[in-house]
Amino acid sequence: MTADEPPRAQRSAPAARSSRRAVAAADRTRQPTEVRRRLIVEAAVPLIAERGYASVGVRDVAAAAGVSVGTVTYHFGSVQEVLTEAMVLNIERYYAALSEAAERATNSAEALRLLVDALFTEDTDRHWRMWFDYWNAADQAPDQGFARGQAQRYQAWHHRIRSLTERGVDDGEFTCDDLDGFTVRFAALADGLALQRLRQEPPVSTEEARRHLNRLIETELRRV
Repeated sequence: MTADEPPRAQRSAPAARSSRRAVAAADRTRQPTEVRRRLIVEAAVPLIAERGYASVGVRDVAAAAGVSVGTVTYHFGSVQEVLTEAMVLNIERYYAALSEAAERATNSAEALRLLVDALFTEDTDRHWRMWFDYWNAADQAPDQGFARGQAQRYQAWHHRIRSLTERGVDDGEFTCDDLDGFTVRFAALADGLALQRLRQEPPVSTEEARRHLNRLIETELRRV
């Protein structure tokens, strides 16, 4: 080294600085693991709704959450895990809102009407799109726990319909010869109308979907 040359440490410093990658603001902020996981999952919800489960990748999730790809893979074993949690979050929120709507009712007949109104609004198409994506993902997932979780949520939905109907029968509001059968038909008609509404083949409006479900209620639950 000549007298005019800088010390070795000084010569290597610029190279070291240039090798450091830029880190997103969200990555520079230390947050608890559960907070960071929730941030990533929340960011994935609209992506699935807009593009579909199969079209969302880890880079999409990272960009939406404002974090690096490495942050996503650090907190989750795979992008499928992120997407699964995102769909579960959306579905649980949706059915919690349905339950709240029904609980505001003063009787079972009103509760069922509010339930129908909440099932079909101009804002629920996103939920239904994710619901059908969730069914499809559960069928294809190698993890049986995923499929079991989906089945449990659907069973809970059936239980909600049946309990509202049974309460109305017990309170003397209406009669029903087949509570289990009504529950199955109500859930199946709701699913079918939702799918038809999404595809619009043939077209079905929000008001028409509600009318079909209310017609089922009026036909099978005879007012006392």
